[in-house]
Amino acid sequence: MRPAFRAPFTAALAFTAALTLTGCMASASPGTSGTPAPGSTAPASGSASPDPGGTGGPTASGGQPTSSASAPAALATYTFPDGISFKHPADWRVELFEASDSPFVGTATVYDAGGAKQATIYTGEIADGVSSPVTRTVFESVPVPGLQGQPEPAAHCSFYVDRVNDLANYRMHLTAGKPIAGAEMALDGIIRTGDRVLVAEVQFIENPFSSDDAAKAWLTTAEGQALRALLLSVSSS
Repeated sequence: MRPAFRAPFTAALAFTAALTLTGCMASASPGTSGTPAPGSTAPASGSASPDPGGTGGPTASGGQPTSSASAPAALATYTFPDGISFKHPADWRVELFEASDSPFVGTATVYDAGGAKQATIYTGEIADGVSSPVTRTVFESVPVPGLQGQPEPAAHCSFYVDRVNDLANYRMHLTAGKPIAGAEMALDGIIRTGDRVLVAEVQFIENPFSSDDAAKAWLTTAEGQALRALLLSVSSS
């Protein structure tokens, strides 16, 4: 489905620790995902500001950390023109595609220090959702602190797998409420923020995990925890 991550373990662990203290998110971490993109800086239409803290780096999907964290890495906060913000390691970058400036509609693509795409965050007034029957297994779903004041159902950072005809689709993204396990409909991942909408998702490659046990093991690694922390840092001012 979408690219998985392999950020340096030291970076990921530091980032996880920092966001555990601050309770927020941002760009993604290095990993098995994405295609390196040309270097660039965060666009002028958004803002990135330094923020002390640390991040941890991911390992390969289902793998185990291979080194220990050192000093916490610096974090930066990226803020969209409409007030949606998230935290990311300071050496990562954010590219903004602005579809409209009034009202603002745009998608931020987050790249790690190595140029791999790690996450996308869309904010605007409309978003399309697709629904189809699936059989779902939920690994984790946690409320996002910075979005709890928004319209119900409350935003959650969710990690789960949907199956259709034995094909597994692993996803980690923001969901409206907690995903329901069992025979369900696919989730569109659209979060209401007042009269606007937000969509934020980690980018995995197709078939990133060999099994559900591998997916659950990955979530406990530095990479899994770093990406979880990223989504949990999304907030609306």
